[in-house]
Amino acid sequence: MEHIDLSLVDWSRAQFALTAMYHWVFVPLTLGLSFIIAFMESIYVKTGDEKWKKTTRFWMKLFGINFAIGVATGIILEFEFGTNWSNYSWFVGDIFGAPLAIEGIMAFFMESTFIAVMFFGWDKVSKKFHLTATWLTAIGANISALWILVANAWMQNPVGMQFNPDTARMEMVNFWDVLYSPSAISKFIHTTTSGFVLAAVFVIGISSWFLLKKRHQLMAKRSMLVSSVFGIIASITLIVSGDSSARDIAKYQPVKFAAMEALYEGKTQAPLVAIGLIGKLNYDSITKDTKDDFLIKIEIPNMLSYLAFMDPNAFVPGIKDLVLGNEDYNILSVIEKIKRGYVAQQSLKLYKETEKTDKVLHEALKAKFTDSQWLNTYFRYFGYGSYYDDDSKIMESNAFKVVPPVSLTFYAFHLMVILGGHFLLLFLIVLYLVVINRIEKYKIVLYTALWTIPLVYIASQSGWIVAEVGRQPWVIQDLMTTMNAVSKIDSSSVIITFILFAVLFTGLLIAELGIMIKQIKIGPKDGGH
Repeated sequence: MEHIDLSLVDWSRAQFALTAMYHWVFVPLTLGLSFIIAFMESIYVKTGDEKWKKTTRFWMKLFGINFAIGVATGIILEFEFGTNWSNYSWFVGDIFGAPLAIEGIMAFFMESTFIAVMFFGWDKVSKKFHLTATWLTAIGANISALWILVANAWMQNPVGMQFNPDTARMEMVNFWDVLYSPSAISKFIHTTTSGFVLAAVFVIGISSWFLLKKRHQLMAKRSMLVSSVFGIIASITLIVSGDSSARDIAKYQPVKFAAMEALYEGKTQAPLVAIGLIGKLNYDSITKDTKDDFLIKIEIPNMLSYLAFMDPNAFVPGIKDLVLGNEDYNILSVIEKIKRGYVAQQSLKLYKETEKTDKVLHEALKAKFTDSQWLNTYFRYFGYGSYYDDDSKIMESNAFKVVPPVSLTFYAFHLMVILGGHFLLLFLIVLYLVVINRIEKYKIVLYTALWTIPLVYIASQSGWIVAEVGRQPWVIQDLMTTMNAVSKIDSSSVIITFILFAVLFTGLLIAELGIMIKQIKIGPKDGGH
């Protein structure tokens, strides 16, 4: 195992996480609010009621503030692939680059073209043309998210590709397999609908503030009506897509799935931990006799088996099974995967070395990289080879490095699920009270809605923590580790840019909050009741 500057890896990860999490503060509101605005404007065009136009323009103003600042973080995020993760970019550029290029050329172009009409076209174009521009802006924003999420899903479940030993790069062989993989579909639906839920909570929370202040009450109630219906539909879709995503994770990222439930020992009829407090477990001391390390837990019988495999009696492998192996269920140990990955890496190294010295061996090795059986037996574990060591004890210790931070993954997942239930309940209550026209009487609901705004952002960030922390140490599942993906640069340069970005992004966030709060206090320019 070659020497790796672990401080460089850690700081590169920290910088990317910082940028991604700040970016994700702005993106979900853009995804959801764009559609809420489109629905509101559709009602205005249908009814001709000017108050709906005022309502639409007010929320459109907040959308514009958020959109502008979100673009800045997104651009920096994409540049980091070249500056901090050049080895990764080289390895998968032919695949990862395609969705990003489409995103930039088609989706972003679509957004930027029609967003100008949406903001500046009032009274300059017809109502129907303006409405079309608003809808196309919303669709464009979500198509933009599609290509980013397709690329991310490929990293979690690489499909539709082949490895070229001559260039040591992954090459796309089937674009449609990449686009329509189960991981891509479930990730796109789950992520965008989470943005819809966030936007619905945001609109309801701000509308609640107006009702508490007894200002613009008609606008607030109408906004709540649209957003609660939108939020209910989005929440149900979110639950269904989350269920599909969990099965996908159980199949392709079983260690992440085990970490999500802090499942140390595999079980048939595995229960789902509804609420739990986990203790500390030393991974280096895991043995066949280690027990689950929960201090407190409330379980739902058989639910985890059903969630993972649609069978309440199915066996769900735990962390011990996945690290130490389980012959009864044909689960390879990590040690065996490391050995097989090392064979694949050495084959590639020898292939390069024999290019000019031994043509016969060179061609024989090349044939391996096109042999499906060899690829399935050895190359599929290519990334594990980075943990190989001649010292068996060191390699046994390295085996546990494929386990992500369990506590963080477990708590982030359960916090996301619990808060998701809270949002759905809030939408139902708000819709009922708006329909019977008594929402302003229930101040506890209004205050709850207002203080749910920060909670929905916490839930949104938690989802990405599960997705990205949960798959560590892989940047590409089973094929490339994070430590192999970083650029060979001095860690001090990453530390400096981390600090600069932290200051910049925090400043942008403070600026957005200041501008947003100011505009909310002003309210719709033409007033309202």
